[in-house]
Amino acid sequence: MGTTLDIKIKRANKVYHAGEMLSGVVVISSKDSVQHQGVSLTMEGTVNLQLSAKSVGVFEAFYNSVKPIQIINSTIDVLKPGKIPSGKTEVPFEFPLLVKGSKVLYETYHGVFVNIQYTLRCDMRRSLLAKDLTKTCEFIVHSAPQKGKLTPSPVDFTITPETLQNVKERASLPKFLIRGHLNSTNCAITQPLTGELVVEHSDAAIRSIELQLVRVETCGKDPRGSRCLHLHCQLRMSRLPSCTLNMVEDITLEQSSCAIDLIIVTVLF
Repeated sequence: MGTTLDIKIKRANKVYHAGEMLSGVVVISSKDSVQHQGVSLTMEGTVNLQLSAKSVGVFEAFYNSVKPIQIINSTIDVLKPGKIPSGKTEVPFEFPLLVKGSKVLYETYHGVFVNIQYTLRCDMRRSLLAKDLTKTCEFIVHSAPQKGKLTPSPVDFTITPETLQNVKERASLPKFLIRGHLNSTNCAITQPLTGELVVEHSDAAIRSIELQLVRVETCGKDPRGSRCLHLHCQLRMSRLPSCTLNMVEDITLEQSSCAIDLIIVTVLF
């Protein structure tokens, strides 16, 4: 077994907020003693933007990617040059999550065209005859909870065959009428999205009804329910694909939102 590096963060969920102390240990495992030229730990946070191929074309999106924006970058020396004994060696570390100037620690975000990522990278420098070792570990940054209550913004909706979009054979669809409402389209990401769904009419027998919060969660209802049954909905939202994005230097990022899809499977006789 060769020499291996590992980074263990103290918090199991790896979630931190601005101003907190990021702590853990660097684990060095080796069958034999290891001579090294120093071990360092780098904390880095970057915003990566990718142009949409739909708006500028495939080649333009590939060749004209926006240069990554650095939010935070800090390096500390974990070990000075020397020799590490055989077996497992754990070296503790602490990193304050602080940024310089007017920069802000934006929330971790993994999207299609935007990625905000925070990583820890451990580097062990060795002699020319031995390859340097590197280990990377991601941690999550959450923004502080917003103060004050959000103003509810309820919305009612009606779904019929005529209101459907991207339907090729609209005439072959059975007649149906669905009404419902969302209690609010503006809610905290830590709270469920709630509402009600009513199937008032359907020419075909309904096999199943599914509500889908795109990219996040789905819920369903037993197909043996009666007509005009009120389905109370509660969808949990995930933070990573739907967090709020603000301005990053001179680039404005629009707020990311979620869409709800309603999928109804019918049985045609």
